[in-house]
Amino acid sequence: MSTAFLKGLRIVLVETSHPGNIGAAARAMKVMGLQDLVLVNPRFFPHPEATALASGAEDILERASVVADLATALQGCHKVYGTSARDRRIQWPVLDAREAAEEMRAEQVNGPCALVFGRERTGLTNSELDHCQVLVNIPTAELYHSLNLGQAVQVLAYELHMATLTALPQQTSLPDESLEPPAPMEDMEGFYGHLEHVLRRSGFLQEIRATRMMRRLRRLYDRARPSQKEVNILRGILTELERWASKQSRQKGSG
Repeated sequence: MSTAFLKGLRIVLVETSHPGNIGAAARAMKVMGLQDLVLVNPRFFPHPEATALASGAEDILERASVVADLATALQGCHKVYGTSARDRRIQWPVLDAREAAEEMRAEQVNGPCALVFGRERTGLTNSELDHCQVLVNIPTAELYHSLNLGQAVQVLAYELHMATLTALPQQTSLPDESLEPPAPMEDMEGFYGHLEHVLRRSGFLQEIRATRMMRRLRRLYDRARPSQKEVNILRGILTELERWASKQSRQKGSG
């Protein structure tokens, strides 16, 4: 049961500096039944140190995808969890490692999910966290909060493994076929870009508040979790609004 449910979970490492951490992450994944590793612009990969620390998980490294940006890494995923220890002025939903593992296990029936880890020193940027619907925090002792990247992957991989082992049979049922799955991330990102363009053109979105406003709108639509068809409807509305605005502008120009 554990392996089947974890197949739909993608581990994404963003701009990892130390190749040993990639190898340690691969080993942590394999021990706990995770298989899908995506590396976003790693500093050194492939690398002998990564292979050495993988120690039996070389197949994870061989299958790992290397991509140029986070948006590409998340293609096909319907929900994204980002690890972060920092407080944010605009609140994302925040879960601890155990809570997040339970939710990710349950979300697998709707399609692939991603768990994103940031850079060793600086983590994920705010713009990268905008791609995430939920933030994941690993509780630590008050005296010292720093976790190595490989250790962080191990903690969450363990919690995911335990969540699948302890799941009750009724919790692992198939999704309701009458419900449409949430739109994949690439569709949502296309919608957000289209929405921002229209809001800027209308004059509603002013530069001084654009970033914060778009972040709030992302949170709104993340909660709604529209399907692909619903996103297409929303974009169709935006397109018609653009056409109407262009027609109004031409009429004023010729008047």
